[in-house]
Amino acid sequence: MAPLTILVASYTDSIYTLSFDPAPSTGPPTLNLLAQTPVGYRPSWIVSHPSNNSLIFTGLEQVDGEIVAIKYGSGETIKGGEVVARAKSGGTDPCSLLVMEDELIIANYSSGTIATLPISTSAPYILSPNPWTLSMPFEHVGTDKARQSSSHPHQTIFNPLNEEENELLVPDLGADKVWRLTKRSDGKWAICGHVDIEAGGGPRHVVARGTTLYTLLELTSKLAVHTLPPLPASPTPLTSLPTLSAPLPIPNNMYAAEILLPEPNTSFPATFIYASNRNDPNPEGDTIAIFSLAAGEGQPELVNEVRTGLNHVRAMTFGGDKDQYLVVGGVEGGGVKVFERVDGGKGLQEIAKLGAEVVGCPTGFLWY
Repeated sequence: MAPLTILVASYTDSIYTLSFDPAPSTGPPTLNLLAQTPVGYRPSWIVSHPSNNSLIFTGLEQVDGEIVAIKYGSGETIKGGEVVARAKSGGTDPCSLLVMEDELIIANYSSGTIATLPISTSAPYILSPNPWTLSMPFEHVGTDKARQSSSHPHQTIFNPLNEEENELLVPDLGADKVWRLTKRSDGKWAICGHVDIEAGGGPRHVVARGTTLYTLLELTSKLAVHTLPPLPASPTPLTSLPTLSAPLPIPNNMYAAEILLPEPNTSFPATFIYASNRNDPNPEGDTIAIFSLAAGEGQPELVNEVRTGLNHVRAMTFGGDKDQYLVVGGVEGGGVKVFERVDGGKGLQEIAKLGAEVVGCPTGFLWY
């Protein structure tokens, strides 16, 4: 297998380009730094254009939020990128981006706004300096007063259970809701429904399969499960379970961060959910919880916890032609590691790493 390229978002001022070789001619798999591209303060999220993966977008997670478009090469020229466009994010701390063919959708965490920018695959790439914005509703301060004093949209993702309706899901950590948005006749997004989350849960990210929505609750380190019927029908809560086998009493400083649900394939026919936990006081670092869905939709079972040796695991992403590799980063220690799925996906085995002195404060990944 040829070496694979990984782009790394961070809480530094740069996007890093890494080369992962799973099968070098001699020795074990390797992970090496190819380039470092300065783009601005805290480029924490990274995503590629759906029809031109050489065009990358990142959000600068800062008070004066900014979106940056970066062009990368191809083949042997994949190293550093070139900044080709910039625009305001329409709010504070853009923490998640979703790229459509001609539109970029932005979740601005601290200002509680969703914003959109018109984009193109050719210059000038970002077609307007002024994003359209939508302020998310907020009724009252949540159970966690320090984290839930206002709306905090933390992700924008299309509902895979309702692709024909082009429905957008927006987990709102501050409001304890997952908002459901659809486009109006004028092309603007509007809230058409929501999923209620248990008080103080703090929904961060979601995945879906079949007729079921799985929501990772950051503030209580839980996995909430709902049925998600097409609009305008209301969702039904099914269950909620910890992402840790031995959860600490709340409040504590441990927070769930990322949730992944890779599609089954010939190498991994069973279905598993992978959820990261951060700030674990254990000297062996944070864990990745692995849930089996063998019992059927809506019935996850915690079947494994993998110690990563990383501190403050904020992001992880599957890659490889069979999603056999998982890249994971520790924002506050441990650098970047690549794990390989083993035991049919029930386990993870570390196969390559780069120290924090090489890649600082990794917050997001893109297999290029």
